[in-house]
Amino acid sequence: MENTSATPISPKKPSSVRHTRAIQRDRSKRPVATAPDLVVAQRLSDLVQPFTFSQVAHFHDLGLRERTLTLPVMVALVLSMIWRQIGSVSTLLHLLNEEGFLWTAPVQVSEQALSQRLRVFPAVLFRDVFLTLVPTLRQRAQARQRPLSRELAWAQAHFSAVLAADGSTLDALIRKVGLLQDRPDTPLAGRMTALLDLCLRLPRQIWYEEEAAAHDQRHWPQILAAVPAGALLIVDLGYTNFTLFAQLTLAQTTFMTRAKTNLVYQVARVLHQTPDARDQVVWIGAGNTRQQLRLIEVRVGATWHRYLTNGLDPDRLPPAYAVALYGQRWRIEDAFNAVKRLLGLAYFWVGSVNGVELQVWATWLLYAVLVDLTDAIAEVLERPFDALSLEMVYRSLYFFTSAYQRGLATDPVAYLAAKAERFGILKRKRKGARTSRLHNLALTFAAEP
Repeated sequence: MENTSATPISPKKPSSVRHTRAIQRDRSKRPVATAPDLVVAQRLSDLVQPFTFSQVAHFHDLGLRERTLTLPVMVALVLSMIWRQIGSVSTLLHLLNEEGFLWTAPVQVSEQALSQRLRVFPAVLFRDVFLTLVPTLRQRAQARQRPLSRELAWAQAHFSAVLAADGSTLDALIRKVGLLQDRPDTPLAGRMTALLDLCLRLPRQIWYEEEAAAHDQRHWPQILAAVPAGALLIVDLGYTNFTLFAQLTLAQTTFMTRAKTNLVYQVARVLHQTPDARDQVVWIGAGNTRQQLRLIEVRVGATWHRYLTNGLDPDRLPPAYAVALYGQRWRIEDAFNAVKRLLGLAYFWVGSVNGVELQVWATWLLYAVLVDLTDAIAEVLERPFDALSLEMVYRSLYFFTSAYQRGLATDPVAYLAAKAERFGILKRKRKGARTSRLHNLALTFAAEP
């Protein structure tokens, strides 16, 4: 008898191209957002403008001639384009001709000149503005007095920095402009890697790679160079590399990652063991990569979660804190989501690699400014950053602008803090929320063998 049972078909992965088309249509059809009020615009100008003008000398060193669209004009233009979610170059041109942006007065240029400038203006200048601004924002964040989650507060007291690194692929370049006009396919816009400070929620470094299929580990050398000694670095499974793990240990950097299911190891000693938790020092690798690491395993329900770290001393890195800190790695995914979905780094105005990279740096710069604003609100509320929604802070600026225009508010931090619960800036607690994972794991590891 013939077997008529059908082979199960795995669900088809959603197309990123269709997703990008939806974003493109939404951005091109929505009305132009009004300019931010003078207070918000001034806050943005005060933070960014000095670092923009500090790069003018570099602008000249690159052999670029002073034209109408100078570095200060281009920075003001691109930041406004992203902040206001402007959907087309033609709309951008009208606003530039009629209104100007931030610290830039109206400028008369042609659409051809503007499009060309967006394609070829050196992205390295935007990168340098970003990299010179971030240390100042880090100092502002470190000076603030607002609580941290229990595990981050503990880690901040024991490590020089608590960092997470990860990569994310950018969406498809489906707009047939510039260099894409003759291409039959819809190439992806590349790949970016971020190094995020988990306590401050600010990016320390961003790297852009034109090749969208590039492996996460391509940026390991840059990550090693950017992580300070004494730091805790948290990475995902894709960064597993025994040679690099040994280099991190030599650099006095503690790392944490997930352990692969097929990890081959030999147990050197058992530090702790119960039916639901194991903490062991193990040997991994062979030859020059043979080294001792710590394997922490915890069973939650029917699933075992396994983590590797070179923090061999359980007194310096208790297992409950280790596992809870790995859960904080998700904050870098939140950052990617905010950059790509909230601030629009899934929609590209130009098709050149330089133009895409320019937009990458400008978007991350605005993300850092938005983090600074959210952190200031958290300080006023005396709440952890994680208790606030960065997205709702961004969206609630509309209400501050309306209140400012009616003479009812002058300070966006004070206004949004006062309205935080009403506007959804303070995240609502879910009904029936479970006890924190950190508490459960602490009980698990405190249990008697």
